[in-house]
Amino acid sequence: MDDQTRPKTTLAERVYQLLFTRITNGEYPANQKLPAENALSQEFGVSRPVLRAALDRLREEGLIFSRQGAGSFVRIPVTAPVGYARVETLADIQRCYEFRIVLETQAAELAAERHNATALQKIAAALDLLRDATGSMQHREDADFAFHLAISQASNNQYFEATMRALRDHINVGMKMHGQSLMSDGAKGLQDVLDEHSAIYSQIAAGNGAEAATLMRGHLEHSRDRLFGGGFIDLRMGQSRDM
Repeated sequence: MDDQTRPKTTLAERVYQLLFTRITNGEYPANQKLPAENALSQEFGVSRPVLRAALDRLREEGLIFSRQGAGSFVRIPVTAPVGYARVETLADIQRCYEFRIVLETQAAELAAERHNATALQKIAAALDLLRDATGSMQHREDADFAFHLAISQASNNQYFEATMRALRDHINVGMKMHGQSLMSDGAKGLQDVLDEHSAIYSQIAAGNGAEAATLMRGHLEHSRDRLFGGGFIDLRMGQSRDM
């Protein structure tokens, strides 16, 4: 899908996505007060009505709550997250990629088959953030994670989304290291990754589940391979030594 046919992201949608990502990434932890509306409006370069539209959506989704005269606060999650041991070694990062390849390949296929306009717009908004970052020669792990999380949400299966949220910190470790390897390649590396994300989005939007799954698998494998340079750790029991 080209830029002419891709749905346009509104300012409110983009502000919502930025705030949503900060909350889900833990940048704004539970019970923390959000910055004042004036400060957020200036930071994002939008009007107060646009910002309030984004905040209203976060409020409707139960991510924030308001205290009269005090402002908006991050809500404590009502469900306990799935628990995974921390990433401590390169072997753990390799294992995380193995798991993500299985998990997200299926999520992409289901997202193509089940998404609605709202879910597709969330993926498009995250893709716009990635596009802006690439144009500025940056790799943004928050936008990258938001893209993959939005696909899990579009699968209309809460277990995919819950698992992605539980893996946020684990995935972020790999994304940071992958971003560092991309920056060493300059503009080409960043553009290649953006093109991979764009192709996944196009197939999901077109409802091509099998192709979306193939592209997601390829994207994650390329990410893993860029990070490890083909030098994978032998994870056979009795053989591997975690590094």
